Amino acid sequence: MKLGFDIDDTLLNLREQAFRIYNAKLNRQVDIEAFHALTCISVHEPFGLTSEEGRAMWDRHRDEIYDTAAPFANAVEVLRELDRRGHEVYYITARTAQYCERTRRSIAEIGFPVREGRFFCGMGDLEKVHIIKKLGLDYYFDDKPKVLDTLGELELAVYVKDNSYNRELNMPRIVDWNELLQLVDEDERM
Repeated sequence: MKLGFDIDDTLLNLREQAFRIYNAKLNRQVDIEAFHALTCISVHEPFGLTSEEGRAMWDRHRDEIYDTAAPFANAVEVLRELDRRGHEVYYITARTAQYCERTRRSIAEIGFPVREGRFFCGMGDLEKVHIIKKLGLDYYFDDKPKVLDTLGELELAVYVKDNSYNRELNMPRIVDWNELLQLVDEDERM
């Protein structure tokens, strides 16, 4: 099977890491529950920042956020197991082109299985659909509603990685990455 994955807030807990960095850089103690209650993708609101200030904060600390975000529980182990079983694992991220090689290298260092020709980076969120279609994926996983909304016409299983800002989406979701092994096992038995 061919499985495609977004990286940020799908495999890596990027927004929560940004929230923690904002707390440290702003010398604040905003409770993590404020993060878990957010219904939007941006994380600046609990800190009392305007959209403009939030964008500037993100831009100033983007490298640190990207370099220190940890994988969600079981993500590395599950993708390694899928790769070990012979499934094709693809990464499709909208991180800007300047971060592509660095991102590919860092997820491999974390332990994600990254094979030649299976890492796609530098496109816009709404351009992901073209890559997903061209690859002929069987499964695709992402967190962003605006990306997931573009995939309705494709013949593949689409799952949302559960986050506080995408709970209104009425589609299959992954809360814990171990659930994916069960899905694949069921699919293989059919």
